[in-house]
Amino acid sequence: MRPELRRCRMAEGCMMALRYGMVFFNLLFWLGGCGILGVGVWLSVTQGNFATLSSSLPSLSAANLLIAVGTIIMVIGCLGCVGAVKESRPLLLTFFILLLLIFFLEILSIMLFFIYQDEIDHYAQRDLKKGLQLFGTEGNVGLTNAWMIVQTDFRCCGVTNHTDWFEVYNASRVPDSCCLEYSDNCGLDNPGTWWTAPCYERVKDWLNENLAALWIFALCTALTQILGLVFSMTMFCQAVKVETFYA
Repeated sequence: MRPELRRCRMAEGCMMALRYGMVFFNLLFWLGGCGILGVGVWLSVTQGNFATLSSSLPSLSAANLLIAVGTIIMVIGCLGCVGAVKESRPLLLTFFILLLLIFFLEILSIMLFFIYQDEIDHYAQRDLKKGLQLFGTEGNVGLTNAWMIVQTDFRCCGVTNHTDWFEVYNASRVPDSCCLEYSDNCGLDNPGTWWTAPCYERVKDWLNENLAALWIFALCTALTQILGLVFSMTMFCQAVKVETFYA
């Protein structure tokens, strides 16, 4: 067998292995996107009133975020899968560029978060306090429900203190979800019957307690993206070599 023919068959074998690996990887990627999108749509339909705690970003809800992320993952996974099946260099290169861009944006976001953590804390608390003024008002059912759920689940009251609600009601009272034992109009009772822990710190403590799980999730995500970058660029380069050989 001539060396040129042997190299050609080896290149074809490599391309086939890469193609199957790329298709399998992107099929999982696409199915994951479908799952995330499905959860987002389910939340939007069944929990439509649960919107956001932020007054400046009313569309920043769990459902909307999941729908956006799921859609992006599905599109990128579809590009990679079709590019691998058709051995299309433009699609493979597009997949690589989009995935690389998302990877860099994620790294940049993490870096900015740690650099400006104090500023982010200050802005978040100020925005949440501003959102308290919309509690119970017309057209803000989602924000109202969100605060009720957070205060009930985390056993807290207000952003930094239960007295945050005094400015909302212009009186020494809190929502009923702040009560140690829930009952109608219990927020009018003695302060000794209310949760006094700040919700902002309670949520931060919960995140710190689950920090290991968050880092594992982040590392798994990064590893998946790196594998996608390696697969796509290797297949792209191999496709260029095969085309050059036959040319």
